[in-house]
Amino acid sequence: MCLILGEVGVGKTLLLKRLQKLQDDTKCSFKEVPPTIPTVGTNLTTLNADKKNEVTLRELGGAMAPIWQTYYDDCNSIIFMVDVSNPSQVSASTLLLLTMLSSDQLQNVAVMILLNKTDLSSSIHSKELKYLMNIDHLLETAMQRVTVMECSVKNGVGLKEVLVWVRENCSDGGDKT
Repeated sequence: MCLILGEVGVGKTLLLKRLQKLQDDTKCSFKEVPPTIPTVGTNLTTLNADKKNEVTLRELGGAMAPIWQTYYDDCNSIIFMVDVSNPSQVSASTLLLLTMLSSDQLQNVAVMILLNKTDLSSSIHSKELKYLMNIDHLLETAMQRVTVMECSVKNGVGLKEVLVWVRENCSDGGDKT
């Protein structure tokens, strides 16, 4: 199972909807933005990893951050989303990320840090983000395999690469037959 974590309003629910659409139609248009509401609790989605395996994605609402660790035992990967258009939230997200990465339960999971909302004029430039989040040091010292990607879930930019990462790192290993 892959957990999707991040502060409230970073785009986790929209990511789930977009990945579902993208798996069914790789040439799909992202012009229409489906409605979303803040997640209270969790959202569960299953994607096809390949012909025999599927991937379960569990989004945990941002307000659930104090209890995220209760879900760690069941996951083999994590997508941690950051809203790069909100400077004050970047700081809070960095603290949550560092806390999550220091968990012994997550030593062997694959982690993607997904820097979302890069399409907005208020988004923080990637060089500044690297500095603010201390990304280079994080990549050197993390116990996990960490991948950092920039995207715009709203516009679909970078989502094909996210789907590839999900299929390569999140397979539940179960046979659908």
